[in-house]
Amino acid sequence: MHQDAAIQAIIDDFDLLDDWDQRYQYLVELGERLPAMDPADKTEDNRVIECMSLVHVAARPSEAGRLVYAGDCDTAIIKGVVALLVGLFSNRTPAEIAALDVDELFSGLALDEHLSPNRHVGVFAIVNKMQRQAAALGA
Repeated sequence: MHQDAAIQAIIDDFDLLDDWDQRYQYLVELGERLPAMDPADKTEDNRVIECMSLVHVAARPSEAGRLVYAGDCDTAIIKGVVALLVGLFSNRTPAEIAALDVDELFSGLALDEHLSPNRHVGVFAIVNKMQRQAAALGA
């Protein structure tokens, strides 16, 4: 059993799709539904430099002591990955974010089998950036 119900739910959603083409299209659709990021958050501090795509992610604390993320990307497939991660990381505490097993998510989705090595590195850079933002806000 997976340690996190949200990760399991994402994996289960993807398991309903028959092949990688359908999963790819689903990721693109998730990216299209990602709320627009405030242009003021598109700073160099929020940019994921290691990505080939132009990616920004930003975390803000909520009144409940949890973090809410926003993100954007200039390529459809990675924007979908950003949307997945924004949904997964938002409304959690910094400690909960640090404890997330994102490797489990990506292996469950078989992303590493379908993304180029450079994109794979970029995706993990997005995760690392989001986790560093959470740690900084939780300190």
